Amino acid sequence: MSNRILPLELIDKAIGSPIWILMRGQTELTGILRGFDDYVNLVLDDAVEYSPDPRDNSVVVKKELKAEILLNGNHVAVLVPGGTGPEDSMAARTS
Repeated sequence: MSNRILPLELIDKAIGSPIWILMRGQTELTGILRGFDDYVNLVLDDAVEYSPDPRDNSVVVKKELKAEILLNGNHVAVLVPGGTGPEDSMAARTS
């Protein structure tokens, strides 16, 4: 018997838990994963978006998204189940 786990199985285990998402470009999100599909489109609750200020890339803009959101899987680069962002992430720079 193999100990391998498929990517969608890993995401399925993260439902209901915090997740840290790195999007293509420089945007990061954290939130509670509520669901996903085969295309890795994600549904998040309590999402917070972190992105560089367009006028000054050294400043990180934190935006709390008040509603349930849907992320397009084509723009997701990295998923970190249980993650809130490492110390050098944009998420940590605003805390």
